[in-house]
Amino acid sequence: MNLVVEADGGSRGNPGPAGYGAVVKAADGEILAETADAIGVATNNIAEYQGLIAGLRSALAVGGDGATVEVRMDSKLVIEQMAGRWKIKNERLRPLALEAGTLARRLRVTWKWIPRERNRDADRLANEAMDAAAKGTTWRSGTPPTTQSGTTSPRGAATPPATTERASPPPGSPFGRSFPTTAHPSSSTAEPLFDLTPEPASSAAAEPSPSITESTSRRTTGGGWRGPSTTATSFLLLRHGETPFSVDRRFSGTGDPELTPTGQAQAEAAATRLSAPPYAIDVIVSSPLRRARATAEAVAARTGAPILVEEPLREVDFGDWEGHTFTEIQRHWPGELKSWLADPAVPPPGGESFAEATERVSAARDRLLLDHNGKTILIVSHVTPIKILLRLALLAPPEALYRMHLDVASLSAVDHFPDGPDLVTKLNDTSHLP
Repeated sequence: MNLVVEADGGSRGNPGPAGYGAVVKAADGEILAETADAIGVATNNIAEYQGLIAGLRSALAVGGDGATVEVRMDSKLVIEQMAGRWKIKNERLRPLALEAGTLARRLRVTWKWIPRERNRDADRLANEAMDAAAKGTTWRSGTPPTTQSGTTSPRGAATPPATTERASPPPGSPFGRSFPTTAHPSSSTAEPLFDLTPEPASSAAAEPSPSITESTSRRTTGGGWRGPSTTATSFLLLRHGETPFSVDRRFSGTGDPELTPTGQAQAEAAATRLSAPPYAIDVIVSSPLRRARATAEAVAARTGAPILVEEPLREVDFGDWEGHTFTEIQRHWPGELKSWLADPAVPPPGGESFAEATERVSAARDRLLLDHNGKTILIVSHVTPIKILLRLALLAPPEALYRMHLDVASLSAVDHFPDGPDLVTKLNDTSHLP
């Protein structure tokens, strides 16, 4: 399904009473859903992000996971940040961008800036919600407020007549010229609390920021049916080397065995591969468990990349099954094993379910995408977290976790595009191993 989301938000006072509006349209312009709400006292940018989040949720409700969506907003800030071209400099926007990004990754989203006059439906909804809140009521679809003369206001009763002016673009804007904007209370121009550009505000003629320069030089061409036009954030997913538990095919979760000599050699082989072209690792992110950290340290010694430890990337907790073989579990816990194999939401006795692990892994993924946008990240982890990251990239159901196999020290890879689908480019590659 091809959908269009138009979203907006505004604040009367910036910060002041704020609201958002969003509309979901079919490709032919038919309105399929609309939503709006007041959010209390907030800034323009916060309201705009809230409008985006509401619009993405509505698109999921209409089209479901995997629907193709073009998001259109007149907020240059939100569009550029969500497309990964501008950094998120204010911490108050970061959790909103994180939530929007999580929703967007369930869809096939492209990001498009439009002039304010082409975003009238979402702008009207935002103002209707603010007007309703000012009157002590709640916005309802199809009941726009009226002016004192009894006629419907195109921007809500409290909105003054629109005027068109010429506004200078933000420093470093790709437009390189002035562009028309409509002045009204929810306009996000001249936002005083947040950075509107990827460059310092004091340098109108400054060179592009390092992040923009690097993204241009590291542009990645996407595969698949659509050609993403922005830089990928690349996840290289390396499973740790062999341990005594993997030799005996025992469940190894939060237990902390070390690498065997063979496992150490596998880590070195992976390090040799990853330290040579075409790989160029910017940062290594490791599970806190020793088998993963030892593998990560081998790669760091060859590449010079720093290591960050992410606790959510640890292996799933197998509870009472830790250290047991599949045969032993089948003998002692036959009913529990059957339930566990049938439903990813069922945990082992005293352990953690795959559904619970998915929540922490997906949250860690979203943080990494925000903090290392456009970079190449080596994630050294375990079977379950790596399978989860692959499943999410493929938009596959949770049951797909049971249908993937990952060898020790195997390499998988996912490219995350802000304006295109995630692309799995490797799965269980062991060509570097002897």
